[in-house]
Amino acid sequence: MKIRIKFKKEGSMKFIGHLDIMRYFQKAMRRADIDIAYSEGYSPHQIMSFASPLGVGITSDGEYIDIEIKNRISSKEAMHKLNEVMVEGIEILSFRQLPKDSKNAMSIVEAADYEIKFREGYEPKLWEERLKDFFTQEEITVTKKTKKSEKEVDIKPMIYSLNVSNGKVSMQIASGSANNLKPELVMQAFCEFIDFEPREFALLIHRKELYVNIGDESKKEFLALENLGEELYE
Repeated sequence: MKIRIKFKKEGSMKFIGHLDIMRYFQKAMRRADIDIAYSEGYSPHQIMSFASPLGVGITSDGEYIDIEIKNRISSKEAMHKLNEVMVEGIEILSFRQLPKDSKNAMSIVEAADYEIKFREGYEPKLWEERLKDFFTQEEITVTKKTKKSEKEVDIKPMIYSLNVSNGKVSMQIASGSANNLKPELVMQAFCEFIDFEPREFALLIHRKELYVNIGDESKKEFLALENLGEELYE
């Protein structure tokens, strides 16, 4: 039985990297007595995959893990058992059954919502008024660096929405294996646009949700990964 788990990550847990979070959840499944399925072969491991690794220092309300379980358990009971063994800063938000033919979240995620704000005292002057001018540009070009080269990339097509309200930037951007845009890169481009050099750790970044595209490439229609599954009842 395929299961999609949604969880939040906040507080000091934002400083724990993806690999350690993965190891933690493997132990949590055993402690919570979740009858998770294992792979076959000489070195069996829990069947578990994460939708989109979260950067260190970023909090989130929309993290996802896909697992397989051998025996049915209600969503309510599974969430209770898992939250009983969770550390402070991680909370299970949903536990839903997926259709048998579902692809794992990592392969289908295409967009993410973020909320970003400057730390108090770190923000540029009158920056909110300039964000609209920034987003209405025909192109937003940045320099992407790799180990071997640098290249100019237009990131405008990967920014689906960009707004500001009460000192917080809300953005929906491409996220996934095909196209992936980091919110830090968008804010870096904006700071360059307004000729502002941000101080280190100036940004507080929070991921709100991850989405799959249920439309087509010409007309994207995003649905939260959580909504592809159904609650399990007793």
